[in-house]
This record gives sequence, C-alpha cells and structure tokens, in this order.
Amino acid sequence: MGSIIKRGSSWQVQISMCKNGIRDRETATFKTKAEAKHWEREMEIMKGNGTQLAYRTTPFPKFYSDWVYFVKKDDVRETTFQNYERSIKVIRKLFNDVQLRNLNDIIVQRKIDKYAELRAKSTTNDLLTKIKSALKYAHARGYIQHDFTSILKAKGRESINPNRVLSMNDYKKLRDYLKENLNDEFNIYIYLVLETGLRRGEGLGIRPESIYKYGVRVMESISPTSDDIDLKGVSSEREVAISKDMYHLLKSIPVKSNGYLFDRGSFSQSNKLKKLIKEINLTGTTTVQGLRKTHASLAYAFSLNEVHVSNRLGHKSPATTREYYLEVIPETSAKEDEKLLEHLATL
Repeated sequence: MGSIIKRGSSWQVQISMCKNGIRDRETATFKTKAEAKHWEREMEIMKGNGTQLAYRTTPFPKFYSDWVYFVKKDDVRETTFQNYERSIKVIRKLFNDVQLRNLNDIIVQRKIDKYAELRAKSTTNDLLTKIKSALKYAHARGYIQHDFTSILKAKGRESINPNRVLSMNDYKKLRDYLKENLNDEFNIYIYLVLETGLRRGEGLGIRPESIYKYGVRVMESISPTSDDIDLKGVSSEREVAISKDMYHLLKSIPVKSNGYLFDRGSFSQSNKLKKLIKEINLTGTTTVQGLRKTHASLAYAFSLNEVHVSNRLGHKSPATTREYYLEVIPETSAKEDEKLLEHLATL
C-alpha cells in the first residue's frame, strides 16, 4: 500500500515500486486528503493489473529510442531500420520530456496534428504508425495502462499519389515502346517490372541463377542506402512466372562484374522513367512502384483472384494487395458498366 502524509496545507502520496530489482517510489502531492486517497487507490489498482509503475516516469522519446534499438532493430530489414532511426529525432522534437504516464489520446493527437501542419497525410501516417506500434508495445509490457492507439488519426495535406496506375492505353503505349527498344537494358528492366510486378530492388537483384524456364526466383532485393540484400519479408521470396520472350531477353543480358543482370545506375530508375514517359507522351506520369501497382491491377482485372495476385507480388496477405495496390483501370471499368447496363436492360 502507499503512504499518505500531510505536509503543511497539502497531502503527499508515496507509492513503492521495483525497477530492475531496485526499490523505488513514485510521489504526488494533492490539495485534499480525498484526492490523495483516490490517486493512491488508482495506483495500487494499476499495480494489481500488472502496470509497471516504475517505467511510467520514463520520457517517451527515451522509451521510443530504446524500443527502436532493442525491439525493432532485429525485427526489420536494415533499410527499414534506418527509417526508424530517423524518426527518433522527430519524436524528441515533438514530445520533449513528456513522460509515459502523461500520455493519452489527446496529448498524442495534438502532437501528431502539429507535425501534420506542413506535411502530406502519407508522411504523417508513416510516423503515426511507428508511434502506435511503440505505444502498443508499452501497453503490452505494462508501462502504460490503456491502449488508446485505435482512436489516433493522421491528418495532413492530401497529396497526389506519384505511384499512379496507368490506363490501359498508356500501358499498351509504354509496353509497345519497350518491346521496340530492347537494345537498352533499362527498357528491359522496366519491361520486366511491368510484366512481373517486382519491386524496384527485386528487379535489380536478379542474377543468372535466378532465371528458369519460364520464371524468375526472387531471392534478393538491392537497397539504395546500404549493402543490405534481404527481401522485405518471408513472403517476398517467391517464384514469378514470365513469358517466353522475357525469359530469352533476360538470358541475353551480359552479367555485370557484381554478378547481377542490371546495373544499379545510382538508383536513378525513377528519373529515367520520368524522362521515358515524357518522351513517349503518356497522358500522366508514374514511378517504378506505380508500374508494380499497374501490374497488380491488370492481373486482378483479368483473373479476379486476389490470392494469386498477392502471391505474385510477394505480399503476406491479400488484404495488403487489396488495400494498397488494386485500382480500377478506367477502360476496364467502362466495359463493366457497359455489361451491367446491358444486363439491366434485359430484366
């Protein structure tokens, strides 16, 4: 039990606790004895429910930093971990010395809203996702009493998604151009992404031994910021079927001195793709990731099989494919509308 002591005109409460085998205590002062008793009972209930009171006074930025280095470091690939590292500075600036015990949905939401003022919603959501994961871990360990992460929302400017899915006409125009200009290895690389939906690093990670009739084994992913060649996740290691023409194209590429088919090119694929799109006068721009989404959307439009498309993309779950990758191709939507109207007319 805690102890309540009258000091002058106020009441001081001390709650004993243990951290790393060392006895410690948390102290609070109140104007009335009733308030002191209420807080003392609340703390004892929290202790009884497994809340680690000693950790409640830890500043959130310190907890977050420890969480990144001791929990996430071995849980994600190196390039993803670097992104977590960069977020530590942002958390320090946003939360300063705010302790775990003082965190609630209102305080965290205000911090996130402040961060969102000059940023795109997608950027804010990325940081909020990390904060939610850290808070969930804190709750699971008993460092905070409540998990309020489900009511936190990301705000910010709605930006145009650069990873645009191509229309059917633009897809055909780009594909035809690539097929007519396969003397350039970059065009073969883009053609490969368009046909397979490989991630940028996965395409760059293709070796001669990755190729078989008629498919490619995805075993490595080249990183732009490190020597890390690990795939994004276990489900990313897969075999992806390719056409006979693509098989012969890949077999014809001279192997580079590092053992890969494609040159990293200082990771300028996106800039090269922008120039290519402008050169052939497509109706809009996109990225290598956009070509991956285009492949996914077309594959689903023709097969209507989410599991197949998800496996082809190397996703852990079809839910990821559905939420982030599948979009309606305008021409496909028009055909579906036409079929629907014809059907309705016969009723």
